Amino acid sequence: MSKSKTNIPTIGLVLSTVPRYSETFFRNKIKGLQESGFRVVLFVDYLHADDAEFSCKVVAGHNFNSGVLKNVGYSFLALLRSFFIHPKRSYRLYVFNKKDGIGLLRNIRNVILNSFFLNENVDWLHFGFGMLAVHRENVAAAMQAKMAVSFRGFDLYLSPLKHPGCYNILFTKDIQYHVLSQEMRQELLGYKITSNKIQVITPAIDTQFFKFNALSEKKSTVQLITVARLHWKKGLEYTLEALALLKKSGIAFHYTIIGAGSEKERLVYAAHQLGIQEYVTFTGKLTQEEVKTKLEQAEVYLQYSIQEGFCNAVLEAQALGLLCVVSNAEGLAENVLDGKTGWVVPKRNPELLASKIEAIIKLSEAEKQEISNNAISRVYKEFGLIQQQELFVRFYNTN
Repeated sequence: MSKSKTNIPTIGLVLSTVPRYSETFFRNKIKGLQESGFRVVLFVDYLHADDAEFSCKVVAGHNFNSGVLKNVGYSFLALLRSFFIHPKRSYRLYVFNKKDGIGLLRNIRNVILNSFFLNENVDWLHFGFGMLAVHRENVAAAMQAKMAVSFRGFDLYLSPLKHPGCYNILFTKDIQYHVLSQEMRQELLGYKITSNKIQVITPAIDTQFFKFNALSEKKSTVQLITVARLHWKKGLEYTLEALALLKKSGIAFHYTIIGAGSEKERLVYAAHQLGIQEYVTFTGKLTQEEVKTKLEQAEVYLQYSIQEGFCNAVLEAQALGLLCVVSNAEGLAENVLDGKTGWVVPKRNPELLASKIEAIIKLSEAEKQEISNNAISRVYKEFGLIQQQELFVRFYNTN
């Protein structure tokens, strides 16, 4: 295994881009590793203009949308670096790719595309999403580093449908896998990955920031809320259909959806057709502080997703004492314990969701408080940043 020049254990984290301020998972992970004595090198496919300053070293690949001449020039220089700066690693990468049945021209292209990795010394090369490791299955071995891959939900469940066979090579390699839930662990076991290669580390939140405030003012109309990207997998149209049924039952409510995405126009029109447009507010994307304020003003949190790895927003809502209703999509049933810290409703069933929301609204204050207290206690005990950081340190130190 290659050692860094300072002999400090070094984690190479691979992402598409430098994480934005809203991408707290990766920022918190990097910060936690650094505080635990690790050096972190962030590998990204390309840089944005405002990525100059970050908390760790950032190594970027080439933007191949920059024009033919620039691409040819970069490819030529990449080959020169491969021959003269890191020839052994380039040769190893080429040989490993060849063993996987990759042809000559595709193999040379692979070496060029991944050459930006090869000049760095890391102990681990950890791909933050499954698809980021596709066509890079041999880069860690070429660097003589250990390899890890995180699956977060869509990359495990949806990517193989969109790109059949995308993980065929990956799943033959000696890799440590990180997943967000036991359900995802079972999915990987179905691919014949051995259990000792899979580690479940759930998302975590800043429990000091998302701290329950008993003085938060609740409104007379039932305030429902969701924080989600406006994407089909979030099941928001099913949620709107359920709320239309609540309206027919004569229940006074208002529903706030925080988030942006390509589905906004369709969802706004759906609310209009269902006759609940005046009961629904689309806020767009908000800052973390604004999200917290909106959550504190609500009573019931809804996450009726079709597909969901785990969902930080549900943890944040529970930490703030909201009554959470989620679907049974993947990790949500582990995020919320049905009947104890919230409620789990089978997905794609608006009638059942509406019935559950109505039943929750009719609970006594004592019953609501018990669920709320259970949720707050569990999040603080099991889903704090310190617990997560300790698990990642153990992940790298013991594998």
